[in-house]
Amino acid sequence: MATTAQRKQKPEKQFTFAWQGRDKSGNISKGKIDAADLATAKVLLRRQGVNPHKIKREGSGLLSRRNAAVKPADIAYFIRQLATMMKAGVPLLQALELVGNGAEKIKLKRMIGAIRTDVNGGLDFATALAQHPDYFDDLVCSLVRAGEQSGALESMLERIATYKEKTESLKKKIKKAMTYPLAVIAVGIIVSAILLVKVVPQFQDVFAGFGAELPAFTLWVIHLSEWMQKWWFVCLLTFVALAFGFVKLRAKSEKFSNLVDRMVLRIPVFGPILHKATVARFARTLATTFAAGVPLVEALDSAAGAVGNVVYRNAVLQVRNGVSTGQALQHAVQMTGVFPVLAVQMIAIGEEAGSLDQMLDKVASFYEEDVDNAVDNLSSLLEPMIMVILGVLVGGLVIAMYLPIFQLGNVV
Repeated sequence: MATTAQRKQKPEKQFTFAWQGRDKSGNISKGKIDAADLATAKVLLRRQGVNPHKIKREGSGLLSRRNAAVKPADIAYFIRQLATMMKAGVPLLQALELVGNGAEKIKLKRMIGAIRTDVNGGLDFATALAQHPDYFDDLVCSLVRAGEQSGALESMLERIATYKEKTESLKKKIKKAMTYPLAVIAVGIIVSAILLVKVVPQFQDVFAGFGAELPAFTLWVIHLSEWMQKWWFVCLLTFVALAFGFVKLRAKSEKFSNLVDRMVLRIPVFGPILHKATVARFARTLATTFAAGVPLVEALDSAAGAVGNVVYRNAVLQVRNGVSTGQALQHAVQMTGVFPVLAVQMIAIGEEAGSLDQMLDKVASFYEEDVDNAVDNLSSLLEPMIMVILGVLVGGLVIAMYLPIFQLGNVV
């Protein structure tokens, strides 16, 4: 009871302190220590036989690496380290201690420490991971539980690490495809707005003394500049409100979220990439769970939750319902009309040959490589298009401002 009550108590916040002082032998030494405050850090150092001369809290800034949030890539690396150590014969508790001591991020170190405490207290590893649902989803916990029950936890952890690494790599490729053009266009819009608000008015004062009629394009840009000077703050607030409302509405409204999922798959150029990435994620998840000994129906449940798009989630659930009534997987997948023909054919071959997990793994690898090539080609194709957009936005404003000067030169 005492252990349970102690576990429910909110852990005391820890900080990292860098210290310098003399050890028991009188030699000057330095290092780092975690403590709740400066006084506690000094007490802990003295208990270790260190007389600290300088001690300073570090990593208090927002950009500190040690205080940064734990990301999925950190979890994948944690599982990979754990699998490697257990493959080498290191017991689970000792492996958790070694990985925790080597963790750079404080939050990750505390989480690993809490998992180790729970395992040491009698919980199985899967249940200990389930205490941290923000970092370990049901799929990971169920796979770890299957590995524990089969006595092959280290192999299962290696498979999970590979799955997480592949998934994160795929996400990065999609972000790369979406972020680069949007970032460049955003910079172009910001530069254009600055020119309209700050630079065009300077030219407007010069044009006022010309005493001649300005070109229509120049007049249009001047009117746009006057409007921007008056309403730029409203435009900025409107954009922020729309972005915030979009995020909130998608998080709270299932209908709106589903609509967005359907629309993004229809975006030209980007839609096909998202289709391939979702197929790869489905195949990778199904291959990992099915190879771990999870029944096909339950594996399809896990895959439905991992695809990340409502169109494919509904399709996978339809496949699950078909398989649960005795339908062959290849026919159930084909009936959805969502999955590409190549994926269906490879699933059919794997099902007939009795190597479904291996064939699904090949499907995942094929579409992951296809996404990688598509992203590289997309970047090459978008560069000239982005240059044209920037040229129209920024170059158009510059031309509009210099047209009257060119006309004046022709008159002279």
